[in-house]
Amino acid sequence: MKKLLFVIICIFALLIGAYPLIYVFVEHKYTFLGSKSPDILHNLIWRIAFFAHIIFGGISLFIGWRQFGSKFRNKYIRIHRSIGGLYVISVLISSVSAIYMGFYANGGIVSCVGFILLGAIWLITTLVAVVQISRGNVAKHQQFMIYSYACTFAAVTLRIWLPILKSITHDPDNSYIIVAWLCWIPNVVVAYFINRNLKVNV
Repeated sequence: MKKLLFVIICIFALLIGAYPLIYVFVEHKYTFLGSKSPDILHNLIWRIAFFAHIIFGGISLFIGWRQFGSKFRNKYIRIHRSIGGLYVISVLISSVSAIYMGFYANGGIVSCVGFILLGAIWLITTLVAVVQISRGNVAKHQQFMIYSYACTFAAVTLRIWLPILKSITHDPDNSYIIVAWLCWIPNVVVAYFINRNLKVNV
């Protein structure tokens, strides 16, 4: 069962990690950008933040899952470190961009706060993980990286929850407000229980 869940997570991570490519092949008015006002779209800083967020967020999602296989990690420690370095850089860029974008989120103050908190927690857990490994605390590093990737995986869960909520409520606006929180809080809760079990095994 664990292997099956891991495979499912990997598939979703790879598919959504490649999501930014649609902005190369699909006219922007048919993408998320079509939901934004002309004022925001003409804001150069917002556009830079948006593309930095989706590109580097996509990279972190695309490569992050590989870090959690203990056999791979122990056998290819140098590759693990290289992937980890790229993951951290990608998260730093994407999370800071996400925090900025959060102030312009659709749905008003409630969704703004939800996305800003997600970006902040994503940034903080990743930085703490780096600090912990620099001190040689492998167990804490692993735990905070699990929290970090739980936030990264919000890119996937958002795209799962949003259509479900829309189909149930028939209210796209309120569905988006709910998903601003629903896309990451359950992920962090799951990460907490995973880490609680890891404490026994470390």
